[in-house]
Amino acid sequence: MRVKEGSFLWYLYLDKIYCLLSFRNVKALLEYFQLLDVHRKNTLNDVLFYHFLRYVTNLKSKQIRMVFDMLDWNAVGEIGFEEFYLLVCILLSHQASTNYLEEQFMYCHSRHVFRLLDINGEQRISTSNFNTYRFLFNIKREQLREFFHDFNTTGDRHLNYKEFKIYTIFANEKSKEKQRMEREKEEKRKRLKSQLKELMYQVGVSQRFLKNNVEHE
Repeated sequence: MRVKEGSFLWYLYLDKIYCLLSFRNVKALLEYFQLLDVHRKNTLNDVLFYHFLRYVTNLKSKQIRMVFDMLDWNAVGEIGFEEFYLLVCILLSHQASTNYLEEQFMYCHSRHVFRLLDINGEQRISTSNFNTYRFLFNIKREQLREFFHDFNTTGDRHLNYKEFKIYTIFANEKSKEKQRMEREKEEKRKRLKSQLKELMYQVGVSQRFLKNNVEHE
């Protein structure tokens, strides 16, 4: 899942530590929400919500309906700004401009994410529910299998909040380690490139020096 380049959300940014919008961004998002709310009810119905997500993301129609049903937990057929804001933060966590903060977002807001995924209100997340909505957090199927294998300590194929929280801590640390290794790899590549450039310069100087000596003999 990704935010489409050039859409309104493309120009918003999450704080890289707390994964929240700045006051200025929240104000802009609220004004945008009010523009979408053509019925002036401080809510978005399923039709408005559908066209919003079709415009700003690459989500499929079925996925959009699933997200709406998940946010509309009390089944009133509408969502308010609070749910809208949470969704926008999830969407922005996938952007390259924020260094892909999916794991950081899940860690910082583990309680909210857990409640979203706890579709049946049982204070636990089933394998099927997590698999159904894993596209929201760009979690691959294999990662999900490893996740339940490593962190479902009770063996009932359900995660309680404590197990889920432990997972978010582990995933966030693993993501940071991966980013650190990628930075080191990029820095090493730049150093090698710089060294190669310097070597080529020295070779060029040596060749010109030898050429001048030959011409003077």
